[in-house]
Amino acid sequence: MTQIHRRQFLAQSRDAGLGMAATWTILNNAASARGAPAADKVVLGLIGAGGRGSNLTNDFAARGDVHFACIADADANRHAALCKGLADKQGGAAPKGVQDYRELLDDKSIDAVIVATPDHWHALATINACQAGKDVYVEKPPSHNAWEGRKMVEAARKYNRVVQVGTQNRSAEYNMAARKYLADGKLGKVHFARIYNQKGWNNFPMQPDSEPPAGFDWDRWNGPAPEAKYNATYHRNWHHFWRYSSGDIINDGIHQIDLARFVLGVDYPKSVYSTGARYEPGAAESPDTQVAVYDFDDMTVTFELTLYTPHILKISPIIRQAPDKYPYWPQCATRIEIYGSDGLMCLGRHGGGWQVFGRPGLQEGVVKDQQKGLFPDPEHKENFLQCIRSRERPNADIEEGHRSVLWAHYATISYRLGGQKLVIDRQTEKIVGNEDAMKFFKREYRKPYVIEEQI
Repeated sequence: MTQIHRRQFLAQSRDAGLGMAATWTILNNAASARGAPAADKVVLGLIGAGGRGSNLTNDFAARGDVHFACIADADANRHAALCKGLADKQGGAAPKGVQDYRELLDDKSIDAVIVATPDHWHALATINACQAGKDVYVEKPPSHNAWEGRKMVEAARKYNRVVQVGTQNRSAEYNMAARKYLADGKLGKVHFARIYNQKGWNNFPMQPDSEPPAGFDWDRWNGPAPEAKYNATYHRNWHHFWRYSSGDIINDGIHQIDLARFVLGVDYPKSVYSTGARYEPGAAESPDTQVAVYDFDDMTVTFELTLYTPHILKISPIIRQAPDKYPYWPQCATRIEIYGSDGLMCLGRHGGGWQVFGRPGLQEGVVKDQQKGLFPDPEHKENFLQCIRSRERPNADIEEGHRSVLWAHYATISYRLGGQKLVIDRQTEKIVGNEDAMKFFKREYRKPYVIEEQI
């Protein structure tokens, strides 16, 4: 590393397909990236400067080993505000702000991009970034539909890109320990698990169409979704419209689905069935009550969602950052219950930890084993940056993220078909013998925002 800068080395090793062991050995002999001179920093770009995108950008920038060169957002006001805030963190060097992310991808200095758009843009932006030679950190859920998720995997492999999904639980040591606990047979035989996603998220009325706010490129924001005039309800509540997302099973529930799949060591279900409803009146299309049942060869897993239960609590920041505090499991909104012949494991995402309960006495339960951990967001970012340098696959590689979000896609399709049972072909990921279901497997993309068959 004395003759060329880290940036040059990274670019050359990627282009040449240098083996990860050789790359990592050389980089390990270099100084730590934290506090490194500008030429040694990983240069990043951001696509989507909303709340999550801004948080990710500020957290990455605070590390000291990255530099943001460009911020892209359809809302010029958003990218301008974030660029201004980053200037101080980067020694006065403000990133460039653009509305069209293709300008960001044309910047040869950028090593990797963060994709934090609404869900319907995740796949196209990620695929375009891979084609441009950029590594990608894409927020959950990785895809809007099942077909485009597989295209994301194909793009990552074809262009030899690191693609990390923002499912941070895979970077937590306590979750790795939970996985090993089950694999070692310490919970006994496991044939049933329950995944919960419960919160308070009220329905909302539909506003009339209007002109978009000044500086906001509505056509670009709407992107691959069907043609529509600007509507503030679409813009602010996109999570609950099929054209943009699939509700909270895919928005928040994907964290627990991915964690359960990781710990249980399962991939594709044999069949999926989902039912529920939107009981509270309003404009939302996705359900506020939903149950999905996933059948495997020797296991059944359920997913249960409610959005009118504010007394069911997400794990608080106090518990997330405490080394010895566990959630009160009966009112934990994002818990996973794993039922074994030798105990019940309660597992919490994002620093909730896990506890195993044995057969209770007359008055109270018995905690047989337990392990706590902190919210693994810093570790997840660290893993992404390490993999940019080493060319290893990250903890939440796009293949894993895709297989997890398929669970949500299958459940959504079943729900939209009135609770039909779907049989899954584990080789092709497609739904067997159901033309109506396969109509939801891929969306019709609005030109020019199209994902091509050949990526």
